[in-house]
Amino acid sequence: MLRAANLLLLILFPVAWFAPLLRAGLLPVFDLEAISVVTGLQALWEKDVALALLVTFLAVFAPYMKTIGLALVQFRLASPRILGVLHALGRLAMADIFLIAIYIVLAKGVGVGRIETAWGLYLFTACILASLAISHLTERARTPSRTR
Repeated sequence: MLRAANLLLLILFPVAWFAPLLRAGLLPVFDLEAISVVTGLQALWEKDVALALLVTFLAVFAPYMKTIGLALVQFRLASPRILGVLHALGRLAMADIFLIAIYIVLAKGVGVGRIETAWGLYLFTACILASLAISHLTERARTPSRTR
């Protein structure tokens, strides 16, 4: 079941990247009505390359690399010793949810238009949290219990 759930994430992550995260009436960085991970990254690449690199790694590469690595471990194509690295990638992937939350709070606090969260934010967050849970459960299944 963990294998199937993890493989499902390989499909759901790209869906989440293109799904609307939020809708904005007016934002200085985004001239968009609906902002997804992909459209947000496109706007960031035009405005701030360093931040775009960071968010691209956190939102796209870290969670997907973690999911692929976990699948390799689950199918015994990679050593379980890489689970620690995969766990760290999962924590990095959570950082982009934090960044999005900060942007929403800042934009609402400054009063720069209207912002509403959309279903893609929940899907993306669910994918990240599911990935963390699957990773944790896989580690527990692979680690023999210690008894004294």
